[in-house]
Amino acid sequence: MSITEKSERDAGRSGDAPEELGAAGAQLSTQPVDSLNSVPALGVVGWLRWMWRQLTSMRVALVLLFLLSLAAIPGSLIPQHSDALKVDTFKKHHPGISPLYERLGLFHVYSSPWFAAIYILLFVSLAGCIVPRTWQFVGQLRARPPAAPRHLTRLPAYSTWRTDADPDQVLKAAHKALRGRRFRTSLSAAGDVPGGSVAAEKGYLREAGNLLFHVALFGLLISFAVTSLNKAEGGKLIVEGDGFANNLTQYDDFSPSTLYGADDLKPFGFTLDSFDSKYETSGPDIGSPRVFKANIHYWNGADGKPVKGVIDTNHPLSIGGEKVYLIGHGYAPVVTVKDAQGNVAFQGPVPFLPQDSNITSTGTIKVPDALDKKGKPDQLAFTGYFTPTGDASAGPRSFFPGLDAPLLFLNAYHGDLGIDSGISQNVYQLDTKHMKQIKLETSTPGINAVALKPGEAITLPNGAGSLTFTGVKTWASFQISHQSGNETALISGAAAILGLMGSLFIQRRRIWVRASRGADGTTVVETGGLGRSESVRIADEIGALALQLQPDAPALPDDENDENGENGDGGAEVESTSRTASDTATRTDDEGARA
Repeated sequence: MSITEKSERDAGRSGDAPEELGAAGAQLSTQPVDSLNSVPALGVVGWLRWMWRQLTSMRVALVLLFLLSLAAIPGSLIPQHSDALKVDTFKKHHPGISPLYERLGLFHVYSSPWFAAIYILLFVSLAGCIVPRTWQFVGQLRARPPAAPRHLTRLPAYSTWRTDADPDQVLKAAHKALRGRRFRTSLSAAGDVPGGSVAAEKGYLREAGNLLFHVALFGLLISFAVTSLNKAEGGKLIVEGDGFANNLTQYDDFSPSTLYGADDLKPFGFTLDSFDSKYETSGPDIGSPRVFKANIHYWNGADGKPVKGVIDTNHPLSIGGEKVYLIGHGYAPVVTVKDAQGNVAFQGPVPFLPQDSNITSTGTIKVPDALDKKGKPDQLAFTGYFTPTGDASAGPRSFFPGLDAPLLFLNAYHGDLGIDSGISQNVYQLDTKHMKQIKLETSTPGINAVALKPGEAITLPNGAGSLTFTGVKTWASFQISHQSGNETALISGAAAILGLMGSLFIQRRRIWVRASRGADGTTVVETGGLGRSESVRIADEIGALALQLQPDAPALPDDENDENGENGDGGAEVESTSRTASDTATRTDDEGARA
């Protein structure tokens, strides 16, 4: 009695379906038949059918998935229109390449036509893959395991021995043993056909996992589509002490979607009470942030009561089903501006935007209500830099992001701000086309700006007015986001992982046991196994089955001696072998000896 696992040359790959095995080696997978070698005859219908088969093939689905991954890369490297401020800054710093990016849609990758084309093609391809494979898999579940091939010796794993047991007794014992091992079985008694057999199959969860993976991937695409169609994002910069209400007029920028717009905004709001920030003060990471935390009071609904809350960079706050993210912070110098009449024309904090990791910031102070000595409108403007830790002799450059030595560097202008023209302006930039710079006396050589410490003031020449730097407040920028489909995406992602694990680690395999009367009146027992992928597991299962059948079909000693003696040097090549229940020596079977 011997158990042999054939080589690839003799038995073909386990995952293939050799033609000589017929139905026994077929349909170990639900993968559709390759149609590249069967291009239909020329004609519109034929070519459409051929293109459809290629689109719904697995190779094209993988190519489209790879292309979708590549297409998403620019969306993470290039600022998107959801953050208009970053897009404007990028265009300002890269004026040469920005027009090309704009034409290619790289500032709105996920809503661009080329990204949508890849997405829709992948969607259709997966749908075309899943439906036929599902029907084929259902058909396999309802079908009986295929009958044993005529030549079990051609299978990758094979075992045989002789016994005095009745063939029907051997087949019933094999049927019971395989059922106990959770195989789906089909029994053909020895009296029904010459040489009865038991067919068994196991590992259907491999194909179920494969289908689950594809269905989950399909679910992910649907979730992303729903999220894209039913989402909205908006940004708001808030100085400490100020608040926000969730309506369109309160946003600095707002990006609606097809199914969610300004009319769908939910009633809630919050007030920024304070902002906590801490930085490394020594070592190689000096200046690196340690704590970023916004302390707020928020309310949900028109009659909601204020509730304390905290938002930091890794923990957004959910209010009324919407997510509020902390995305940045900076400083807002507090100034008081008086015009030539001595009236307070402007008073309050002005946010300056950070330009580097040490929060060297730029900003503009616009005073549209200033009057000159004659009482006529003469609008004022101040532009410059703010450094939370600076040195007047070193110029407008911060050395540390904390408020250790704040300085405000300013230039002054007067004239027409252009606000009354009706054309929208960027509040952080100054259009000096219709304005004239006021020459200021500076005590810092080589720096064309006045450096102010908190409490200091600028007096404009000719009695045009003054500016006093009274203090500093912090500001924080928030992103308010509405998204749906996140739960579905999470479930689909988990299902995809489970399906992939089943597809990778579960082996689809078939085992056959045949028992027939030999010429000498004894019963010849043959077992063979076929797996979808090459593995020693099928040979181990054949050996374990042979061992389990020994009490019902004990091997004859003469057969063992014959196996060890006369037929000890067969002609086939051996990859791996396993000992039988009677611990006989393993040998290679000649391919035609057991036919």
